[in-house]
Amino acid sequence: MFISECQIRVRYAETDQMGYVYYGNYAQYFEVARVEALRQMGLSYKMFEDSGTMMPVLQLNCRYKKPAKYDDLLTIRTSIKEMPGTRMFFFYEVFNEANVLLHEGETTLVFIDMKSNRPVSCPAMLAQKLAPFFNA
Repeated sequence: MFISECQIRVRYAETDQMGYVYYGNYAQYFEVARVEALRQMGLSYKMFEDSGTMMPVLQLNCRYKKPAKYDDLLTIRTSIKEMPGTRMFFFYEVFNEANVLLHEGETTLVFIDMKSNRPVSCPAMLAQKLAPFFNA
């Protein structure tokens, strides 16, 4: 299993009238966490796109446990629990500075050939980076 972490400070503009992080912002936090997870592997979305593969989100699931608030420093733990095929599954846990679990989420991305607009297998560059985390 591959695990990465990144931190995000909640900005005032990301909160609602109650002072809680607006629910729609978690999708953006997940995107930041995904990009940083790939970056920690030495990869980037730009590299995939330059090689002709895009990775749109197919599905998003969220479970709100406790509210995040303005100025909280959030730690987002991103896990990849299985080798991707034509789809890649990301799992997220969002913690506050007291290490309290605030939010859980999942996204499913699909690898798409940019020319044909059809699903393709996981790009070799990503499979090579992930292989050590899944080989027994």
